[in-house]
Amino acid sequence: MATIVGAFGVPHMPTSPGQCAADPGSLVARSFATVRRHVDELDPDVLVVFDTDHFHHWFYDRLPALAVGVASRTDGPGPDDWPGEARFDEIPVDEGLARHLYRHGIAEEFDLALSEEFQVDHSITVPLHFLAATGGEIERPLVPVWINGIAPPFPLASRCRDLGSMVAAAISAYPAHTRVGLVASGAISGDIGGAHARPGSPMAPPDEAWLADVDGWLREDNVGEFVAAATPDRLREAGNVSGECLNWIALLGAIGGRRPTFLEMDTFGGNAFAAWDLR
Repeated sequence: MATIVGAFGVPHMPTSPGQCAADPGSLVARSFATVRRHVDELDPDVLVVFDTDHFHHWFYDRLPALAVGVASRTDGPGPDDWPGEARFDEIPVDEGLARHLYRHGIAEEFDLALSEEFQVDHSITVPLHFLAATGGEIERPLVPVWINGIAPPFPLASRCRDLGSMVAAAISAYPAHTRVGLVASGAISGDIGGAHARPGSPMAPPDEAWLADVDGWLREDNVGEFVAAATPDRLREAGNVSGECLNWIALLGAIGGRRPTFLEMDTFGGNAFAAWDLR
């Protein structure tokens, strides 16, 4: 039987690999490094990533609310050209676990979309660079679980919480002896290129009150208040990428009732870094 050994939450700024290499003492670099230490200590065999694609694989002509990627491998970030970004020609995918999650979800009345051929963007390659790669090679395969947090209408926060619970149940029912780590990839508050972006820092949070609220909910394991507050309108008020909070809510739904072992808020950048020890 598979088990969830840990959970991790990180942002995915595309320029952060290069910036962190240039300034390893920065808050972002130190926070990514701390989460990586927790990953290495817990040593999962595979990472299930709750993620929001940025119109790279999914676009308006086929934009699911919820989807699972089932393949043996992928690559990315394709045509992205951010300076200093992470790039991988081959990223292993745990196809067996991915297909099991998809089938379990359908059986549990989650109408998941399925993609058997896909390429991932920086929202996955950045977390993999910091949490699952050494020397440019991926050490841990992934399973992508996409949540639409970029193009309204978003799925409801309560549905994303329940998605996380379903994923946890599916992992428990998986017959292989696999150690699973869960990852939430995304910002807490950000308005990239939007009207509320902070001058000189287009990725900075437009809504510091929301950032403070999420900080408290994460520290106190108050999933109920987080879900109740994360309405589609409130998420949009928090910034045009703040729908990525739904990835964090899915992770919280999966781990159920745990306070983080580590939590660092980047209040300038609008991001959170977190780890949960679930052994």
